[in-house]
Amino acid sequence: MHKDENDGVPEASRDGVTAAAGADVPADGSHAADNEAVPAPAAARLKRLTGRGNSVRGTVAGLASAVVIVAAAGSLVAAASMAPQSAGSRKLEAPLAAVPAGSNVGICPGPARLLEGTPVGTDPQFSPESATARSLVDAAVLSTNTGVLPGSRLAELNGTALTEIAKDPGTPTAAAGPAPLLAGVVSQRAVDSVSVLSADAVGNQQATAGAVMSYTATDGDLQGSAAAGCQQPANDLWLVGANTVLGRTAVLNLSNASSTPATVSLDLYGAQGQIQAPGSRGLLVAPGTTRSIVLAGLVPDQEKLSIHARSAGGPVTAVVQQSTLRGLTPGGVDFIVPGAAPASRQVISGVDIQDPASARALAAKQGFADAAAALQIAVPGPADAVVEIKLYGRDGQKALPGGGVVTAKGGSVTEVSLAGVPAGQYTVAASADVSFAAAARVTRGLKSDSATDFAWSPSSARLGSQHVVAVPRSGERYLVLGAPDDRAKITYTPITADGKLRTAATADLAGGTTALVKVPDEVGGAPVLGYVVSASGDAAYGAVLLEQEGRADVATVAVAPGAAGQEQVAVKLGY
Repeated sequence: MHKDENDGVPEASRDGVTAAAGADVPADGSHAADNEAVPAPAAARLKRLTGRGNSVRGTVAGLASAVVIVAAAGSLVAAASMAPQSAGSRKLEAPLAAVPAGSNVGICPGPARLLEGTPVGTDPQFSPESATARSLVDAAVLSTNTGVLPGSRLAELNGTALTEIAKDPGTPTAAAGPAPLLAGVVSQRAVDSVSVLSADAVGNQQATAGAVMSYTATDGDLQGSAAAGCQQPANDLWLVGANTVLGRTAVLNLSNASSTPATVSLDLYGAQGQIQAPGSRGLLVAPGTTRSIVLAGLVPDQEKLSIHARSAGGPVTAVVQQSTLRGLTPGGVDFIVPGAAPASRQVISGVDIQDPASARALAAKQGFADAAAALQIAVPGPADAVVEIKLYGRDGQKALPGGGVVTAKGGSVTEVSLAGVPAGQYTVAASADVSFAAAARVTRGLKSDSATDFAWSPSSARLGSQHVVAVPRSGERYLVLGAPDDRAKITYTPITADGKLRTAATADLAGGTTALVKVPDEVGGAPVLGYVVSASGDAAYGAVLLEQEGRADVATVAVAPGAAGQEQVAVKLGY
C-alpha cells in the first residue's frame, strides 16, 4: 500500500476516480483530443489472425481476400506497364491495396505452475498451484460508434468456449449519428489454462478490446501476485528479465492460436554475450497448443537473460513464468511479457521504488541482489551502446546515482541499479546511439525472513487513441502515467462491470513528470473493471501498478497498443 509520504499531494476526483498531484482534473470532466495510435507495420498485419464465431483459431477468409486484392492490383499495374509509354513518361509509385480488417485476438497466459523436480529440456512436468491460488481474467470489448457490440468471446486455446461476450451482430446498418459507447465485459472469470479473447471486425474496422490475467497466492512456493495483459500474436518478440541461477525458475511458454503451425527459434543473450544453445532452434508449436521450455535446460546459471523469439509460419505469443525461492522463503512470481522491439529510445512506465535505505540493506544480504529495483538493457547488435537514463517522478526528473550514463556491451545484457532513487513512482526513459531492448524490475518487501515479490515492467509504445486497459477487480490498483518530454493530456474513462462507460476524467501532465491515478473500487455503484485511455499532446506512456493491502505483492501491466484501423500495403512487382 502506498503511504501518504509517497503519494502525498492532494488528489482531485471525478466520479470516484482520483488523480495524484501532477494530474489536473477539470471540473467539466472534458475529454482530451485523441492521438492517432502508432500503427504496427502493415506487413505484419497480413499475418494477423482472422476469424469469427466460437473458434479462437478463426478463418482465413480475411487474409484470402487481402491476397486476392493484392494480386488483382498487381495484375493491373503489370498490364499498365506493358502498354506503350511516351518518351516523357515518368515512373509511378506502386499503388496501395486495402487489407480487410481481421479479428482482435489476445492470448492470456495460463496460471503460474510449480515445476515438479528439476526437469531438463522442453517438456516440463508441473504440479498444481497452491490451495489459495486464484487465476482470473477480466476483459472488455467496446462497441462501434453506431452502438454495435462486435461478436466476441473468451475461450480456451483449443477452442473450448468459456464465455460468450456478444453474438455476431451481422452486417452493420447506417446510423443517424454516433451512439454512446458500450462495453461487453468479462469479470473475474476463473481460468485453469491459456485462454483467448477474440472480437470480430465490424464494418471492416478492427474491434477495440483488452484483457488481463491476474494470479495471486498467499501460500506455497509461488506466493505473490502476477499479472499480464493478453497479447496479440506476433512473429517477432523480445523479452527481458529472465533468470536461471540457483533458486530461480524461468519457463518460457509459447502459444499458437492460429490454424498454422509455428516454428520458433530463440536468440538468447546473457551478461557475457549471445549464447549458442542446442535445442533453441526449430521449436514446433502446433495450432491451438502451448509449448513450454525450461530455460535452465537451455542456458543454466544466467542471472541476466533476454530472449528474442522469432516465429516462422503462425504468429505466437511468448510469456516467461519467472519465480524465486530463497531457501524456504518465497521470493516472488511474475509473468515476463514482450516489450517494444529494439530501438534507440525506450520508455518504461509503472516503476515503483521502495525506501532506498531499506532496499539497499536488503540487497546487500546474500542471495538478495535481485530483490532491488534495476533496469536491464539488452543490446542485440555487435556495437556497444552508450545509454543515457532519466527518471521522471511526480515532481519532475530525479537524478540517478552515478550520473545516469552507462555503456552497455553489444550482444549482451547489462543491469543498471536504481538504488538510491527516492521512493515513489517513475517513468524511465533511456536513449542510446544504437538499438536496444529494456525492462525494469520492481520489487516489494524489505525483510529477508519474510516473503518478497517482484515484477518486470517492459518498455512500451506511446499512448494513442482508445486503449482498453483492463484491471483486476481485487487489490490496490493504480494507473501510472508519464510524459517524459513535453506536456500531454490523458483522458481515462472508467468501464464498470455492468458494461457502462462512466464520466471521463483528464490528467494534464507537465513535461518530465509522472502521475499516479488510484483506481476506485466502484463508480456509480458498479465495480470498476478497466478504462478507455486516450492521449493527446506530446508522447505519453502508461502502465497499471497492482499491489495487495498488508502484503509484499506487486505486479505491473503495460498499456497495450490500441486497435488499428483499416490498413493498406504497397503492391510491389518483381521476382
